[in-house]
Amino acid sequence: MYKIIIVDDEPIVREGIRNRISWADHGFECVGVSENGQEALGMIAHFRPDVVMTDIYMPFMDGLELSRHVAEHYPGTKMIILTGYDDFEYAQQAVKLQVTDFILKPITSAELREVLDKLKVQMDEERGHLEHLNRLKQQLNESLPLLKERFLERMATMALNEWEIRSKMAYFQIPLSGPLFVTIATDMDEWPSEDQGTDNELYSFAVYNIIQEIMDKEPDSAVFRYKGNKVITILSGSGEEEIYTLAQERAEEIRASIKRYLSVTVSVGIGTICRELKDIRHSCRASVAALEYRLLIGSDQVVSISDLENRRSKPLYDGAESENSLISAIKTGSPEDVDRSIGRIISELQNASISIEQCYVRVLRTMLAVLQALLEIGCNETELFGKETRLLTELYSFRSLEEIEFWLKDMCGKAMIGVAETRRNISRNQISEAVQFIHHNYDDIELSVKMVSSRIFMSASYFSSLFKAHTGKTFVEYVTGYRMEKAKELLKHSSLKTYEIATKTGYQDAQYFSVLFKKCTGDTPTEYRQKMMVDGA
Repeated sequence: MYKIIIVDDEPIVREGIRNRISWADHGFECVGVSENGQEALGMIAHFRPDVVMTDIYMPFMDGLELSRHVAEHYPGTKMIILTGYDDFEYAQQAVKLQVTDFILKPITSAELREVLDKLKVQMDEERGHLEHLNRLKQQLNESLPLLKERFLERMATMALNEWEIRSKMAYFQIPLSGPLFVTIATDMDEWPSEDQGTDNELYSFAVYNIIQEIMDKEPDSAVFRYKGNKVITILSGSGEEEIYTLAQERAEEIRASIKRYLSVTVSVGIGTICRELKDIRHSCRASVAALEYRLLIGSDQVVSISDLENRRSKPLYDGAESENSLISAIKTGSPEDVDRSIGRIISELQNASISIEQCYVRVLRTMLAVLQALLEIGCNETELFGKETRLLTELYSFRSLEEIEFWLKDMCGKAMIGVAETRRNISRNQISEAVQFIHHNYDDIELSVKMVSSRIFMSASYFSSLFKAHTGKTFVEYVTGYRMEKAKELLKHSSLKTYEIATKTGYQDAQYFSVLFKKCTGDTPTEYRQKMMVDGA
């Protein structure tokens, strides 16, 4: 829908044009009318119309001056001149101002609709042509760099033959003369959070751009984005020591420059040296693998896969003691002990020279031990951690031991909450069972704390404290109160003697029953019955 504004100093003309045309039927929307060119300028600035239909002769600013201003500031806007002056000079000026149409008044509705339909066809064609040109221009600007990156990524991941590699390198003008090659992989350690108002795509491009600028100093190099947000650099050289030293220097320069200019850290991995272009994929895989070791040695580092593979291995203790301490802390509900146990586990991993896989296995084993303990207690894993929680998926997404430590503390914190809630539910169910037992056996003279607590497999002392916590009353207070309520019902609705009611409510001594009843109600059983009879009458 194209927007149109009508400018005419005659109210009858402008309102007549606006009201006589069904604009939407012709693909237009009349967004406003104005009585002079000066007033129309503000309206044009606000609505940015596609078409301005204006009278040529108006006070303050005439149609030609308005057209001149629109042509200068809004070159894409179409101008239609309406005039009652059949003046060739005006027509010439209108043509010079690239006015779309020049129409003599008076004009009928049919004629105006015809002008609008013709104008819409023209504007549709122009818009389609412009969009097509923009698409071609965009494709032209983007295709070669994109195809070049796609080729480099294919070369870094797939087995291509030597002829294909060399022909494509010549086509894209990639300067890797060799005879030795090595790759450098760069990856952000942590992306800024969304609440900081940052654009990750912008950061990704900035990292790529910095690396490109650094590698511009090396004529025998290539830079491309790899599998999302990683950036791979290929270097070539003539000697192993030379190319390895160069890779170390450029990797350190990349790390330091990104930290300085973007205030974020990256890890940089150096792969193995290879002698064939087709083997660059092996060096690339090695450089990416080197990045994974930041999990153990920390972020903001330059990591060479060769150094890691040659290091001596230190033993890793089985960790059973640390895991048992963690589970015990979760069960006792001690956050301090939980944090301390997790810290010990992370410290053991940091101090041992192990592979990434061994690290993941150890952490996963710890979490499985925690889940097993929760299962034994009766906790619901799904309720605690959510249906979407996938331990392996989450674990393999972490980039440092600090992240794993934070994750373990979060998971174990939820586990503690689950243990406490499960125990509360179990206790609640046990006390509920005890209350039901009391309600069914309140008439038993032998009813006692020991009898009820043994019924729910709980010590008498623990039962007593738990019972009061859940009911707000001691065992004796609750039983006495319940028995007195039953005694009231019998006094009100039966003709049983006091000693009979005492027996039916668990009291062998009728006199003791009467004393208790008066203490609870303020009346003797006889007085209470008499009051109920009066109230009933």
